[in-house]
Amino acid sequence: MARITPVQVAQAQGNTKQLLEGVQKGLGMVPNMMKTMAQSSAALGAYLNFSQALATALNPRLREQIALAVAGINNCSYCASAHTALGSKAGVDNTELAANLQGRSEDPKTQAALRFARAIVIKQGWVSDDELADIREAGYADQQIVEIVAVVALNLFTNYFNHVADTEIDFPVVETADAAA
Repeated sequence: MARITPVQVAQAQGNTKQLLEGVQKGLGMVPNMMKTMAQSSAALGAYLNFSQALATALNPRLREQIALAVAGINNCSYCASAHTALGSKAGVDNTELAANLQGRSEDPKTQAALRFARAIVIKQGWVSDDELADIREAGYADQQIVEIVAVVALNLFTNYFNHVADTEIDFPVVETADAAA
């Protein structure tokens, strides 16, 4: 059971209602995470703005794959479930999505991004010069590296938020219990 009460769109007011209605229009639904985050219109607005701003240097597929790798490390089943569904919509097959949750990919360039994203999380941002050289050698420019860091940060926020809130999963459930191994 959720530890923070979700805000239902019909009961929302003011800016919170506008934000939730925008999510409803864009996704066709309002995920429980966003309903719960709507307890603070500032937090929800910041999350939505940050998410939208990151739709530039990295394609949607890679953003979802990074999100899965971060969810795997942090054992966030809500995020694993959501990003598996979104990754599938972005064209990633189920075998690859399961591997991404473990921080792996069959594609060498994607694997480099996932390895770098995992290093950011595990080392709390203190990646080595070699790790930075490796991501560049894999073909990522500085703009993309910065956005990988930003995608990791955004997903750390949602992982931690969902842990605190114990958000009810409203996507096909993907468990992460073994993902951090």
